[in-house]
Amino acid sequence: MNEFEKDPQSRNNDVVDSIHGFVWPFLFFVFIFAIGVVISVFGQ
Repeated sequence: MNEFEKDPQSRNNDVVDSIHGFVWPFLFFVFIFAIGVVISVFGQ
């Protein structure tokens, strides 16, 4: 067995980390898009 498998730094599930890696950037870009939409609507 690999020595790194015996003593991992993080025992978190990788699925949770990948969900965080997708959700937070997605929400950030949705927020930026929403700001642009609000500026576009009020700018007319």
